[in-house]
Formats: sequence, C-alpha cells, structure tokens
Amino acid sequence: MTSPSAHEWRKSTRSNDGGDCVEVRNTQPSVNVRDSKNPDGPIITVPRAAWNTLHTHINSGALDL
Repeated sequence: MTSPSAHEWRKSTRSNDGGDCVEVRNTQPSVNVRDSKNPDGPIITVPRAAWNTLHTHINSGALDL
C-alpha cells in the first residue's frame, strides 16, 4: 500500500458507505478537513500540532463516550 501524496484528500479506512465521513489532507504545516458529502463546501484548516494531539487522543480512547 502506498502513502497518499501531499495534498491528496483521504478518509479513514474505517469509513462506511453511509456518507457520514470527513476527509483530510496534509498541507504542511497544517491539515485540511472537509465533509466528504460536500467536497466543494467549507474546509477547516487545523495546525499540525493540534491535529497530532487530537489524533493521539482519539487513538488512545480518551474521547470515547
């Protein structure tokens, strides 16, 4: 499996076909996030450090309900 190229939109491999997904792309030094159902809609830009913190918390289960 190859890594996504810079500026390529991608979504989690755990996403289903229900359409309730977000897509992300690496745009050093930040990460862009958008709604997969609305690719021409708004894009949220998140600083790399904040994205890494969020990713760490998600993976650790710290944000599980």
